[in-house]
Amino acid sequence: MTKTITTRYDVAEHLRTPDEMAAYLEACFEEANGDAAFIAKALGDIARAKGMTQVARDAGLSRESLYKALSGERNPNFDTILKVIMALGLKLHAEAV
Repeated sequence: MTKTITTRYDVAEHLRTPDEMAAYLEACFEEANGDAAFIAKALGDIARAKGMTQVARDAGLSRESLYKALSGERNPNFDTILKVIMALGLKLHAEAV
């Protein structure tokens, strides 16, 4: 019997275009049920796909604080979320439900 070798799935490896990143974030908004840490983790996935160093620089944050804020283990400040979203080249919008 041969062993099956598996590797850990990393969504960041599959977020290659801005459209894919936006679609992923939109899907996470739908699944989050108000969980801010879930959204922060999703933004962290996108930031890793784009390159944390560049995103941190564009957001005006240190790389270490960006990793902490987007770890999914805490709820970052809304101003941090807005800075990261802008640095990722994404835009938030609202619509009536």
